Amino acid sequence: MRSSHRVDRSHRVPLSHRVGTLAAVDHHRLRRQVWLKFTLTFCLPLALLTIVSLLTGPLAQTAGAQAPVTEPPSINTGDTAWMLMSAALVLFMTPGLAFFYGGLVRSRNVLNTMMMSLVGMGVVAIIWVFWGYSLSFSVCDLKDGYAQGVESIIGNLNWIFLNGVAHDAPDPIGYGATIPHQVFMIYQMMFAVITVGLVSGAIAERMSFKAFFWFIILWTTFIYCPMAHWVWGKGWLASRGSLDFAGGLVVHVSSGVSALVAAWMLGPRKDWTIKPILPHNVPFVLLGVGILWFGWFGFNAGSALGAGSLAAVAFVATTISASAGGLAWVLIEWLTKAKPTAVGLGSGFVAGLVGITPAAGFVTPMAAIAIGAATSVVCFYAVNLKAKLQFDDSLDTFPIHGVGGTLGAILTGVFATKAVNPAVTHQGLIFGEFYLFFENIFSVIVAYIVAAIGTFLILKVLAFFMELRVKPEIEDEGLDLHQHGEEAYGEELAGELSFSQKLSK
Repeated sequence: MRSSHRVDRSHRVPLSHRVGTLAAVDHHRLRRQVWLKFTLTFCLPLALLTIVSLLTGPLAQTAGAQAPVTEPPSINTGDTAWMLMSAALVLFMTPGLAFFYGGLVRSRNVLNTMMMSLVGMGVVAIIWVFWGYSLSFSVCDLKDGYAQGVESIIGNLNWIFLNGVAHDAPDPIGYGATIPHQVFMIYQMMFAVITVGLVSGAIAERMSFKAFFWFIILWTTFIYCPMAHWVWGKGWLASRGSLDFAGGLVVHVSSGVSALVAAWMLGPRKDWTIKPILPHNVPFVLLGVGILWFGWFGFNAGSALGAGSLAAVAFVATTISASAGGLAWVLIEWLTKAKPTAVGLGSGFVAGLVGITPAAGFVTPMAAIAIGAATSVVCFYAVNLKAKLQFDDSLDTFPIHGVGGTLGAILTGVFATKAVNPAVTHQGLIFGEFYLFFENIFSVIVAYIVAAIGTFLILKVLAFFMELRVKPEIEDEGLDLHQHGEEAYGEELAGELSFSQKLSK
């Protein structure tokens, strides 16, 4: 007779014994061979980068000096303090995203979902230090302030392993003229960290954590770094006049489109069409929204790269656009469904934040309200259209971030004005100028193509070495225990057996 008392967690049988038996020896040998091949494929380029860095170290400082500033501006302590705070705020957005996504999934998958948001804080940060920052921002061949030749496509390797990235002087190119180079580097790192986490929302509750781990490495290197370089690193889209103040293209469009492709390639969750999949913890969702909004001030206002009037413009625009977005979503939900929801209010806030991101430092407060409200309405209908099309983007990454980022980029081309930011060379459509409007549409198309094709190829490569999706039985029982050996609450839902009890039977 089986004992009914609760399992002593301090003396659990190892997970491998509970889940199933070990695979055959030959199978394990084959897996080791495959992993050896994959590791060598990844490590060889890294080793070459290391050798190049060591051999060219003395030359890197010389190369960095190819764009000298006659009298380097002194570091401004106020700007530095603001940028350090902004970097911390953007980093704080990642735990906020984890709460937001974690609350939207079922309780048996909450840890796995939050892990997918948080793991980038480790993986992407190291990639950024090793080669990501250099590929995104290091250039030598400048003409009229923009990179030339190959460097218009991708940065050089002069700053790999932070070689020549000073802690006591601004960068030699002029990205942040009044802050230490390392401060600019670490601020940009936080953008890369959260961007890949956004992708995880589309493939929640079914993608293998191992596959997602390797996806992060490849996606950051081959999609995020080039996009950041083209728009913010003196690359070819910036030279054409494309405007993206804080990441509408680089962050939201690229992650949203990649999420769409990943969800399509993995297929829907097993029981997605059988029964409704509801959020297991709405307070988690609202907590995540609050943290995201708070951190977004570093995201948008921090992109001014100083504690001045431009930061104030972006701060105000961020606040009122989010407010307009939340209000618009609640009102349209009220009108169409008779009951405004807490998840809807949170989604509206996020949509408003996404929409204003590319425009925050270029538009007036009234334009910010219009952008937030318009983005929220369009994202609302995009979410509903996704449901009608029976497409399982689990947490609406594309309908909110992809669609919201797209609309925000286009509306930047409508409302951007020199009266707010003198750096605007071509004003928006409402001021009678057409160039910026069409240029930002062109940039959106480029981002769609690169993110879609790049994500497809990355997942195809990974599928050659490993299973992208967990087995159906694991999907049924939940990814938390099987992927991580942990439980979020001990019980799936009130009145149900814990995972450990289920497996012990």
